[in-house]
Amino acid sequence: MTTWTSTATTGKDDGLPLAALLALAMTGFICIITETLPAGLLPQMAQGLGISSSLAGQTVTVYALGSLLATIPLTIATQGWRRRNVLVLTIVGFFVFNTITTFSTSYWLTLAARLFAGVSAGLAWSLLAGYARRMVPKHLQGKALAVAMVGTPIALSLGVPFGTWLGVSIGWRSTFMAVSALTLVLIAWVLAKVPDYPGQAGHERLPLRRVFTTPGVRPVLAVVIAWMLAHNILYTYIAPFVAQAGLMADVEVVLLTFGVAALVAIWISGRLVEHHLRSTVLASLAIFSIVSSMFVWLAH
Repeated sequence: MTTWTSTATTGKDDGLPLAALLALAMTGFICIITETLPAGLLPQMAQGLGISSSLAGQTVTVYALGSLLATIPLTIATQGWRRRNVLVLTIVGFFVFNTITTFSTSYWLTLAARLFAGVSAGLAWSLLAGYARRMVPKHLQGKALAVAMVGTPIALSLGVPFGTWLGVSIGWRSTFMAVSALTLVLIAWVLAKVPDYPGQAGHERLPLRRVFTTPGVRPVLAVVIAWMLAHNILYTYIAPFVAQAGLMADVEVVLLTFGVAALVAIWISGRLVEHHLRSTVLASLAIFSIVSSMFVWLAH
């Protein structure tokens, strides 16, 4: 980490390298939009592949599984590589596997493509925060992280609802092809604007065992896994879920509402977590639990 801080200066102590940081944000956007697109298009994908909605929902499950299985081993395997090469590799992965999803007529081939798209996402997420911090001096690292991570709420608030509307209008396959086209633009953007850095030297690498034995790491990981699993189950099956309430024709509106609420909550939590981290996390968990229970009781 010492090397990362020392190489963070790019001669821009008075401002942020916005073009480079927004390229990272776009990478996060691609990760989220690729993961969640099926959530709003389950009926269309199920019909196109000749399967049930529950089986179509597994396209999100295997994506998450790919991320889970690949993040740690691939991060370790590539930590000595030059950083921009790894970033471009992940984006190329999105292009290849989203394109396969576009043209696949086989459920199992589609699942395989989604699994490896998740692998690309896992590697991408392991890069973004550290890459953003490395681009700027220490006093700007918080702002750099905020810019680099803005692609996630934008994808949830605008990208998924728009993708759902697009999928309903012109077909789910065309939507995945549009995402593939975006990845080509992103590759050019990264090569033109994102600075390159060397990987970590062997003596700087922290053994995985020491990471997991660091006090507090395992409980935090357990909370995050449980929370994200609950969120993804609800988000993935939102189309058949809201159909019970007669909102099948307005799935994109439901997703837009969710995304706008997420943007507002990010702003609120950003003002609270610095001084009330534990209370904010507990309150968020409690609210999520209460609302989920209300969905059970008031599903119709």
